[in-house]
Amino acid sequence: MKRKGQLESHLLVLVTLGLVAFGLVMVYSATSAPAALARTDPMSYLKKQAAYALIGVALMMFAARFDYRRLRLLAPGLVLTALGGCLAVLVIGSRINGARRWIELGPATFQPSELAKLAVAVWAAAYLCKRPAPRTLRELWRPIGLLLGIFCVLILAEPDLGTAISLVLVLLAVLLISGTPVSTLGAGTGIAVALGLIAIWFEPYRRARIFSFLDPWKDPQGAGFQTVQALIGMGSGGILGVGLGHGVAKINYLPEAHTDMIFAVIGEELGLLGVTAVIAAYAAFAYTGLRIALACKDPFGKRLAAGLVALVSGQAVINLAAVLGLAPLTGIPLPFISYGGSSLVVALLAVGILLNIAGKHGAEARVAVSDRGRGDGRSRGAVARGSGGAREARRARDVRRVARSNRSAARS
Repeated sequence: MKRKGQLESHLLVLVTLGLVAFGLVMVYSATSAPAALARTDPMSYLKKQAAYALIGVALMMFAARFDYRRLRLLAPGLVLTALGGCLAVLVIGSRINGARRWIELGPATFQPSELAKLAVAVWAAAYLCKRPAPRTLRELWRPIGLLLGIFCVLILAEPDLGTAISLVLVLLAVLLISGTPVSTLGAGTGIAVALGLIAIWFEPYRRARIFSFLDPWKDPQGAGFQTVQALIGMGSGGILGVGLGHGVAKINYLPEAHTDMIFAVIGEELGLLGVTAVIAAYAAFAYTGLRIALACKDPFGKRLAAGLVALVSGQAVINLAAVLGLAPLTGIPLPFISYGGSSLVVALLAVGILLNIAGKHGAEARVAVSDRGRGDGRSRGAVARGSGGAREARRARDVRRVARSNRSAARS
């Protein structure tokens, strides 16, 4: 049990740090050439991403040693803080590319919606660990669906459809492992999808993205431009790619090459080999995280681990599908790899919590095995003592029987 827990933790750390290091390399590759052409610092994005990575790794190490069970007490505060941040960003947030998603804190920026993902996972796990799982839509609606709806309305107002989808995925994972019937989850998801389609329809740029997904080549210079360029970049990489740093799609062809579309840069420069390695890394992360969730005996830890795995793996699946043209573009970054400080820090913090859950489970399992061993020892001792006592009793009976025989013989 000890070796199994340690193996899962080590694999999780190895995959996470490997993806972070690879992400730093790809962020530099995707930004250095355009920056050099624009006569700006080619290292600018790399320095910022490296700083966020150091902060994230420090928080991951802290969370790995912080008892995750204390988060149950912090769940209401986390939710209120996230709600306050999502409200504040609509008022004082910096507008970038027509969206208000970031709050400037000196030289750094913070995206409150990233904290909302973690807050929803912690709160849902804390709420459901002591209550029966919702079995009907009425039970699902209040308070879980209501809180999710409030967050989604605030986040869609920024606008940020991708984060709203991430929140739904996190909540679905927690509900599923809690025991909510699949039929109820399906009905709830259908309602969420219908509301999402309504939100998409009334926002012109979202509507254009949906139609461009259905046929990006119909408008390759307009709404389908980003998807078309991503597919061209992926296709031109071949098996081994054109070489790290030698891609051309990132130079004034592929919009947001260092954030949402960085997987297309990977496909062009490292080819099918690099793409397969990245997908395998995320698959290993999901497998290890789910093993931790299923092995955990604590109801809160089990639900929280499932939500955190969905937080990282769900975003990865949606991003990969969007870049490959299998899903509409939603603005979801590729975890650990895409440029973005808030996303990187929250993802690493989530990994730290997963490591703590794995460590607590392993410790409890070792204690149980030890107690069982001591119990077996005591049982064996009792049996041995019992066996010895039985022998002595038989010997005493034999002595008394012999004595009675001798007395009878003497009287005769």
